[in-house]
Amino acid sequence: MASLRDQLGGLVYSTEHGKTCPDCRAPIDNCCCEDTSEQERLAALDGIVRIRRETSGRKGKGVTTISGLPLAHAELKTLAKTLKQRCGTGGAVKEGVVEIQGDHRETLRDALTSMGYQVKLAGG
Repeated sequence: MASLRDQLGGLVYSTEHGKTCPDCRAPIDNCCCEDTSEQERLAALDGIVRIRRETSGRKGKGVTTISGLPLAHAELKTLAKTLKQRCGTGGAVKEGVVEIQGDHRETLRDALTSMGYQVKLAGG
């Protein structure tokens, strides 16, 4: 456990820069944490888009997840929007994974293959 001196030794409050990033301690306007995490995520991809159906943590509701897309967050959101329109359902983008409500693996595989991605159906 840290001593009281260590706990009180840091900067408590400053109005000089406004809000700061908790990770890099830079002002929010100059923070580069999201850019580096996005670059690390894109570098870790192997070029294969995986489509799977998941129900865990969703009270039995089936969700089709698409992972491994080599796109930035803004491009991922626009792609998710077109895929949701194609399936006629809702969905979301969470941490680089596109979630589409329902079981639409075949439809999504055809759509992504026609866009030029290498697609694998993962899971059962």
